[in-house]
Amino acid sequence: MDLTNCPCGSGTAFNQCCQPYHLKVKAAPTAEALMRSRYSAFVVADADYLYETTHISKRKNHSKSAYLNSAKNTRWLKLEIVFSDFDVVEFKAYYLNKKFQTEVLHEKSNFRLADGKWYYVDGEFYE
Repeated sequence: MDLTNCPCGSGTAFNQCCQPYHLKVKAAPTAEALMRSRYSAFVVADADYLYETTHISKRKNHSKSAYLNSAKNTRWLKLEIVFSDFDVVEFKAYYLNKKFQTEVLHEKSNFRLADGKWYYVDGEFYE
């Protein structure tokens, strides 16, 4: 897929930003980079990447088919990073609901560094 601007909002081309992580050319160097690449994976419906970057202790709750279904049934608009620290990223992901109204998924996500790779563990949602 050739995207001029990466969906993660970095302002960089997709093939220079998140796509190398999706293709396993390199690993996301920080929790925020992983979070951005996972958002991009939702936009491009890369369920394999979403599953593989979910911490192994949490994979039973997140199947590839569930990730694919979620990605294909959501029209993502933009990502906003609210706060980022070593292993925590708070973000707002904007999307269109079925009535074509903009809604916001606001989450504080927890990540874990294991064997030199970052993984999504879980998140706390805000209203």
